[in-house]
Amino acid sequence: MSERQLDILAFGAHPDDVEIGMGGTLALHAQKGYKVGICDLTKADLSSNGNVELRQKEAKRASVALNLRVRENCGFPDRGLQFTEEKCAVIVDIIREYQPKVIFVPYDKDRHPDHGDCGHLVDQAYFSAGIKKYTANLNLPSFRPKELYYYFINGFHNPDFVVNISDVYEKKLAALGAYESQFEPANGVDTPLTNGYIETVKSRDRLFGKEINVTYAEGFITKRPLTLGDIVGGHV
Repeated sequence: MSERQLDILAFGAHPDDVEIGMGGTLALHAQKGYKVGICDLTKADLSSNGNVELRQKEAKRASVALNLRVRENCGFPDRGLQFTEEKCAVIVDIIREYQPKVIFVPYDKDRHPDHGDCGHLVDQAYFSAGIKKYTANLNLPSFRPKELYYYFINGFHNPDFVVNISDVYEKKLAALGAYESQFEPANGVDTPLTNGYIETVKSRDRLFGKEINVTYAEGFITKRPLTLGDIVGGHV
């Protein structure tokens, strides 16, 4: 593996999306020595609270809390994540550059249209990145990650699998806490994020944890069956 290759690359529409849905999973795998990163598609320039400069500073603090190796931002327009070949090509280059083993994207059943659009856009790029004759911007060699999984942001759904994040939960909370402009604005606009949102996330993580008899877990969706290497032990 080269210095730039990642084990896990998680995509989000806005800074804080990935932290909400799977910050613990990233922190856990970073703690295990895996190389993990985030790619935000926008700078959330239409956010009701905060501004682009502040949110980028918050994203950097969250990245430190999760021990990310890299954080990219595509600079696409907020509320403008519908598929185009131009946007797809940008993401293809990112996938080919970092060659992650696993990609994560938002689950499309979510109240915010950008989250679903992000998932669909990256899903298309994931496929195109593996096509040898697909030409993007940087003319990098084709590459397709082994897996693509979906994480939850606002919704509560039945996951196909969960990850025990109990031992690193404080790191997830630290990453979420970095986004004060979104969750605890001093004189901000009232939004769904300002009314006990982090407590709601904690409740969901507790419920997923209860399903496997641990304190906290994050849930994920997969489009194809998981492979069990040990039927008795249940190890994926």
